[in-house]
Amino acid sequence: MLQFFKKTNIDFISRRKAAILFSATIIIAGLIVMIINGPKWSIDFQGGLEIQIRFQNDVSDGDIRAALTGIEIGEVKTVTGLGQKEDFLIRTKEEGDFAELQRQISDKLDAAFASNPHEIRGVDVVGPKVGQELRRQAIISAIVAMILLVIYISWRFEFKFAVGGVIALLHDVLVTMAFFAFFGYEFSLSVLAAFLTLIGFSLNDTIVIYDRIRENLKKLRQISLAEIMNQSINETLSRTIITSLTVFLTILVLFIFGGPVLRGFSFAMLVGVVTGVYSSVFIAAPVVLEWSERSALKGKKR
Repeated sequence: MLQFFKKTNIDFISRRKAAILFSATIIIAGLIVMIINGPKWSIDFQGGLEIQIRFQNDVSDGDIRAALTGIEIGEVKTVTGLGQKEDFLIRTKEEGDFAELQRQISDKLDAAFASNPHEIRGVDVVGPKVGQELRRQAIISAIVAMILLVIYISWRFEFKFAVGGVIALLHDVLVTMAFFAFFGYEFSLSVLAAFLTLIGFSLNDTIVIYDRIRENLKKLRQISLAEIMNQSINETLSRTIITSLTVFLTILVLFIFGGPVLRGFSFAMLVGVVTGVYSSVFIAAPVVLEWSERSALKGKKR
């Protein structure tokens, strides 16, 4: 097997407090920015108007967005059918008279593309109540995922490993949300899909480290738990780096060339892949160590 690092002996565990302080700083800063500016919800969660149009001749989504200056456009994306002309999906976040908003959009497109007539092929309205329901369902989905993960990790390892894994996942989500606040990205359904994907991806790295810790606990009874964890992390480091780097490079291409429609999804994945590796090393395993040490200390006091 290809290895980037052979026989590394990095003391990750001794740096856990500095790592936790670093993460806490990012999360708190992100929450402050989010409180000041407010979360940026897409039309999926906020509500708005969705119009599907087709032009007689080819245009770009960037030209359409430029033509609709003055209207708060959520996104413009291409919808392509096999053997058909391209349709464009225009999503706005403005509320009020949607019929009037549709007329304004049509008028602006007529003015910008006078020699290229367009046809409105569909109109959908996403109301605020629908957006609130989607937000509620998103929160429920995340909570259910966490509960199932606690059950699975507790069954496969121990409950303290499950706690460490879930705290690491919460760390990944909060850090990613902080970067969304820093860079002003919107929270959409595609971003929600990215968050749920990250939960599974981050957990995969954590499970690999946990599995090696369990193996070494049986073989290396003569050394401390902290040393066992350091050795386990170092033994799995090459595998973790290779796997995460492969995913990171793939998502980076998507971020650069995927266009504005996939920008939020790919940005969440980029940040999440990095934080997933970070939390598996500096959050998940140290939580298990702290739990074990405190349990042992309580046992001695009794």
